[in-house]
Amino acid sequence: MNYSFQFGPVFDAWPLLLHGTWMTIQLSFMAMILGSLVAIFCAWGKTAGPAPLRWIINAYIEVIRNTPFLVQLFFFFFALPAAGVRWSPYTAALVAMVFNLGAYATEIVRAGIESIPKGQIEAGMALSLSRIEIFRFIVLKPALKAIYPALTSQFILLMLASSVVSVISADDLTSVAANLQSETFRSFEIYIVVTGIYLLLTLAFSFLFRLIYQWGLNYPDRR
Repeated sequence: MNYSFQFGPVFDAWPLLLHGTWMTIQLSFMAMILGSLVAIFCAWGKTAGPAPLRWIINAYIEVIRNTPFLVQLFFFFFALPAAGVRWSPYTAALVAMVFNLGAYATEIVRAGIESIPKGQIEAGMALSLSRIEIFRFIVLKPALKAIYPALTSQFILLMLASSVVSVISADDLTSVAANLQSETFRSFEIYIVVTGIYLLLTLAFSFLFRLIYQWGLNYPDRR
C-alpha cells in the first residue's frame, strides 16, 4: 500500500468542519424537541382522541414509517414547491426530520402511556385533577421514565440520519465533508475525521441524555 496520508488539508478546513458540526447539532436538537412535541400530541390523540383524529394520526404514522426518509426529504424540498410551498434546504431538512421522528416516537410514547395503571388515573380523577393535569403529572412523566432509553436511542438514530440531508445541500457536517472532498480529493482522510466527529457526537448526546435522566427522571418508582 503506497497511499500517502495527508491530513493537512482536512485540518486546515477545521472552521468549515466546525460549522458543519454545529449545524448538525442544531438541526438534531430542534428536530428532537419539535418531534417529541408531535409525538406526545399524536400519542395522546391515539389513546384519548376522537375517532377522526385517531384515523388521521394512524395514516400519518403508516405513511412515514413505511416510506424511506430520503423520499420524505425529497417530498418536502422538491415536491411541495410545485404546490407553491417553498423551503430553504435547512427548513426542509428540519421539517422532514420532525415528521419522521414524530411518527416513530409516537408509538414509543403511546406504549409508555398505555403502561400506566388505570388505577393511578382513577386516583387523579378522585382528587379532582383536570384531564390536562392527569395527563401531565400522572400519565406523561412516569411514561417518559419508562420509555426514556428507547426514546433517546431514537434521538441518536435521528442525529445520525441527519447526514442524509446533505443531498439537498443543507449545510450539515456530511455536506461540508462532500464539498471538502471535491476540493482536496482527500476522501480517505476527510471521512476518517468525519467518522470520528459523528462518533464523538453520539457519545456526547448519550452523556447528555444520561445527565437529563439523572436530573429529571431518576426518582423511585412507587407503582
